[in-house]
Amino acid sequence: MRRAVCPGSFDPIHNGHLEVIARAASLFDEVIVAISTNYAKKYRFELEDRLEIASETLTYLRGVSVRPMGDGLLAEFCREQGANLIVKGLRSSADFEYEIPMAAMNRQLAGIETVFIPAEASYSHLSSTLLKEVAALGGDISSFVPKAVLKRLSEDPR
Repeated sequence: MRRAVCPGSFDPIHNGHLEVIARAASLFDEVIVAISTNYAKKYRFELEDRLEIASETLTYLRGVSVRPMGDGLLAEFCREQGANLIVKGLRSSADFEYEIPMAAMNRQLAGIETVFIPAEASYSHLSSTLLKEVAALGGDISSFVPKAVLKRLSEDPR
């Protein structure tokens, strides 16, 4: 069985993420969406909210589960989950430059390979940071995020 981990903070999850996760689900037997917490980041949504939003949104995909990654290394999380692959979406060459050293480290630490999936061109401009900024300034992000994100934003517009 080919089990892959698709990690990220997903704050919030957006259609670019969904597209990469769906493509990964078509390539692997199981995809674990690992929701991480980076203590250097300021999050719009708490971990529990991000887990709920992703779980609600991804129910349409067979073989996809959502789990908290915890505080440790991604390589350790993969080993604990019995996953031998990491899936990362790439929007640009800048993403590639950022991800390559991490892919090499994960391979050296745990023998875990990283598979890169290029983003669909129509999503290559999306980032959670940009979407949070647009939403905070009153912009309409409804065509870029799933309904579960819009629902949470309407409940607490901050």
